[in-house]
Amino acid sequence: MTEPAFQRARSVRAKQAREAAILDAARALGRERGIRDVTLTDIAAAVGMHKSALLRYFETREQIFLRLTAEGWREWSAALRGELGGGARTGTAEIAAAFAATLAARPMFCDLLAQAPLNLERNVSVESVRTFKLVTLDEVDLIGKELHLLLGLTEQQAVDTVATATSLAGALWQMATPGPRLRELYTSDPRLGHAVVEVEPRLRRVLTAFLNGLEHTAS
Repeated sequence: MTEPAFQRARSVRAKQAREAAILDAARALGRERGIRDVTLTDIAAAVGMHKSALLRYFETREQIFLRLTAEGWREWSAALRGELGGGARTGTAEIAAAFAATLAARPMFCDLLAQAPLNLERNVSVESVRTFKLVTLDEVDLIGKELHLLLGLTEQQAVDTVATATSLAGALWQMATPGPRLRELYTSDPRLGHAVVEVEPRLRRVLTAFLNGLEHTAS
């Protein structure tokens, strides 16, 4: 982009457009490289801004990616509830499969889920964390209502289910993307074969067992 296109935004609409461009650039870079390997300088360059200009819109790179994590929660929650809605999935195995499939289909969201508690929440303002947490609470509540209708889960059981699914998805995604050198090592040595992880099937198995356990406890 040319330099005049990125003069400081003066209106609310221009500021919103600038923020959207920054988020789009961060999203594209995160998908391409992984969240950990994207710097604020990278994002600024992709948008055509100097880093100091970008800091007028976001306080840190972590705030940018925390915004994308909140966006990911809304999008994933809507997709999951669409899968669960209408009572088409009534058994624990089917519900676990819906969780696993919708999470595995969103690798960048899984990456963000792992990064959020590790570093994204630690280098932003308290208000940024508050805003992010309120988004997640709203989405967990919506998912919990579906789980109550389908399985009769209590509020705490639903929260535990979502927390188990999302935290495990984040961890499994990190294990499933070790980088080319480590992947070559894991696949070349049969003793290390367990390190090669497929996110969806393992997540589905664990969540099925978890939900079966909740049903057994309730009975």
